[in-house]
Formats: sequence, structure tokens, C-alpha cells
Amino acid sequence: MITFEKAHTEVMKNTASWGLETVHITASTDRILATDVFADRDFPPFHRATKDGIAINYEAIHKGINAFPIEGIASAGSPQVSLKSVSNCIEIMTGAVLPDNTDTVIMYEETEIKNGTAVILKKPQIGQNIHRKGSDEKQGDLLLKAPLKITSAEIGVLASVGISEVSVFKNPKVAIVSTGNELVDINQKPLPHQIRKSNSYSLHALLEAERIKADLLHLADEPAIIREKLSEALKTYDVLLLSGGVSKGKYDYIPGILAQLGVEKVFHFVMQQPGKPFWFGVHPELKTVIFSFPGNPVSTFANYHIYFKDWLQACFGLKSTAFEAILTREITGSETLTKFIKVKTHFESGQLFAEAIPENGSGDLTSLARSDGFVKIEAGKGTVRKGSCVSFIPTRKII
Repeated sequence: MITFEKAHTEVMKNTASWGLETVHITASTDRILATDVFADRDFPPFHRATKDGIAINYEAIHKGINAFPIEGIASAGSPQVSLKSVSNCIEIMTGAVLPDNTDTVIMYEETEIKNGTAVILKKPQIGQNIHRKGSDEKQGDLLLKAPLKITSAEIGVLASVGISEVSVFKNPKVAIVSTGNELVDINQKPLPHQIRKSNSYSLHALLEAERIKADLLHLADEPAIIREKLSEALKTYDVLLLSGGVSKGKYDYIPGILAQLGVEKVFHFVMQQPGKPFWFGVHPELKTVIFSFPGNPVSTFANYHIYFKDWLQACFGLKSTAFEAILTREITGSETLTKFIKVKTHFESGQLFAEAIPENGSGDLTSLARSDGFVKIEAGKGTVRKGSCVSFIPTRKII
């Protein structure tokens, strides 16, 4: 058995890469940008009005003019027009190109228009209400630095520079493998000694949130069947996420069969709670990475977020999603185990606070629905007092 720190380090040593692919911009949300994006022209590409109103040459203000005959209209999407006389003005719409020979925009609310003449009601500041060419970015500036998870904000940037086909990191081919004769499909009525599958669907949903499609496999507790199906899966998939069959019971065949199939065990059993029986290994030739989690729902759910999510982020060159929270009540740790405790969180005065929620062990699936994540209490910490700052691993979006 190894420490949590050692286990996490070993997992992170075995990152992988599955190459790049190009997807349409409409299919790129939540994918990982693989190449830097640069401005193909100045942003904005011209001096543009930020208000509806009139455009003038400020020289007229210096001359004491406050009534401006209207020469025409500049609308958004139309070519630039030119002011013929500095004593006149041009009506302008938000987003329109600033007319040549003008340098100031006065919004309608500060004018009064009668008989084709705009009278200004308030002295303007020179240059007001104009978004200057190149004031956001210059042509050639770096706009998006890869790697980066693409959200709606990045989509807007990609579209603005004319990128309809986006280079992203390929996602791994993943199989979620459940084991155990006690498990039945969710649309079946379980017998008194059976339970419905849940871990597989939790893992599937978590991967869907990462835009990773995964196949669901179930293996009965029969060594020959497990060996046959795992042999096929190792050749087909980049990653196997297994749930169950890795403890020390008589029917926990997974570790032995993986060894028979040539998978190199990196470690088995971690000094942590929950999730102690975690098994991790890599096939040296096929390069398939295997995360074999214990079958208890909380253990599987915790280890996915603690290990797999950090590992996946690192595979794409991204950082861990863990951050810090302040305890609202004291928590008792362990002398020998790193503990991951389910908490509910809230924000107050810009700080994140966490409070442990009632639970009933690693099989308490419903407690996951009441929690926002786990706080990590390092081994040997004893009692961690209220107000202490601890590492927090989110399991849902909290901001």
C-alpha cells in the first residue's frame, strides 16, 4: 500500500496523448484548443461608434458652434462616409464606421433635432463615444493561448478571426467496465440480493461533461469471460475505467487477469479513504491506461475526480481543478490515511466555505447528490479546526 501523494504522482507520470483533430466550430465547445489563435486584423478593425447619435469634427466646438445641419447617415455595415463641412454633422448608428473628417460622437439623448439640424445640449469631450481601431488587439496579437478549454467566450473569438474549423486535442477512446454478479440493468427490478448499476452511469455522465463518449461494458464474475472481454477492450480502447473487482475478495479477479494480459501494475491499494483498493496500471505495448476503481459508489466517484480528472487535464496540458476552501466546522482526520470528505459549499465575502455533510460510508450514493465536492485532509492531521484552509476538489460547478 502506498501513500496518496505517491499514488497521485505515479498516475501523473503516465499521461498520454492521442493526437489532434479538426472539428467544426459548432462542435468545439468544451473541447481543448490545440493551437494558438492570433488576430488576423486589428480589433476593432476601424474606429466605430459606441452610441447612436451624431458624429462631428470637434473643431466646430472650438469655433463655438452648437447647431449642426445633418449631411447624412452612417449605419453599421455600410462603407465609411465623409463629413464635407466641419460645421455640419452626420447621424451615426452604434457599430458604424466613424465618418472621415469626424472625431467625436454625441448621443441622441444630448441633442435636439429639428428641421434637419442637430442642436447639442451638453458640451462634449473630444473623442468621446468612439471605440478606437486596434484598441482591443492589434493584428498579429495572441488572442487564445493553447491548451485551453473552449467555452462560448472562446467561440466568439474564433468566429471573429474567421476560424470555422478548430484544431483540438483528440479525446481518448474510453470503455467503462463494471463487474459483479449482483448488478442488474437499470430497467430491471432487482431481486433482494441484487442492485442496479449506478457507477457506470455516473462515470458515463462525467465523461459526457468532458465531451468524451464512452462505451459501457459489464462483466460477470467469471474469470474466462473477464479475460476474454478485457483482452478485446485493451486492444480497442485507450483508457479503461473499471468499477469493482479489485479488493481482496475471492471473486475480485481483475488484478490477476490484467497481469495475465500483460498489463503492468503501477500500484494497488492507497492509504486513503474512500477509495483505498484503487488499482492503476498501463499496458506497455498497447499503451492502454487502466483505472480500476473499487466498486463502492462514493469510492468510484471520488477516485474519478481525485485521479482521473487530474490525469486527463494533464494529458491536455491543463492544470488541476482543485482549489481551497475554509472549513465552517472542525473535521477529524486520520493518523494513517488521507481522507476525502464530502462537503457542501457556499461563498461569503468572496471566499469559499465548506461544511462536511452527513454520510453513511462509501456505499452512500445519495450523499453525493447533496455534496459539491471533497475536501482533502492529509494523513496525520488529526482534528482540523474550524476556519482552517484546506484543499477542495469540486465535483460540480459551484460558480
